[in-house]
Amino acid sequence: MRKKPDFAISVADIDASGKHVEAAIPVEFLRTAFEDSDAEPRFGDGHVDVMLFRSGPDVVVRGRASAKVQLACGRCLEPVEVTLAPEISALMVPASKLSSASKDEHEMGSGDADVVPYDGETVVLDELLRDELVLDVPMIPLCSESCPGISTQAQVAERAVDPRLAPLMALKPSKAQAKVGVLTAHRFKPKKKTKKKE
Repeated sequence: MRKKPDFAISVADIDASGKHVEAAIPVEFLRTAFEDSDAEPRFGDGHVDVMLFRSGPDVVVRGRASAKVQLACGRCLEPVEVTLAPEISALMVPASKLSSASKDEHEMGSGDADVVPYDGETVVLDELLRDELVLDVPMIPLCSESCPGISTQAQVAERAVDPRLAPLMALKPSKAQAKVGVLTAHRFKPKKKTKKKE
């Protein structure tokens, strides 16, 4: 059985002043949209807010979608919350009218809008929303611009020290200091006296 679309608008409901559509994007929809990506929708539903205008049989869709997903930081690999907010801009054209010749014509006259076919009676935004959200996922997400990257074992161990032992840690010589001490001791180590032959 074919799944009923989540975002379907009848063209007959779009009057001269346009039609405003504002709705939640179900988390189940987001899970399906991001199933082939590293993004995980762990923060509930998303949101879509668009206006639809008719131009003859064509329908112009403009607005914005938003959703929060979890990704791994591109430097330290720690989880980071990312808010996606792609702009929605599309020209919906009846599939019967969208021949190869007319498609080029629409592409030339629609600016930055995507040309999307529809059945001429019902505009379905599901695929458009899915594509725009996935394309808005950053390639290299960062937990912060100043993220230093993956911590070394020594740094992790140092951060894990009981704070009550911090004063003692201050007395511990650094590796550089210890190395200088060893070299100094070696340099000024007294030479053994050798017995003179009689």
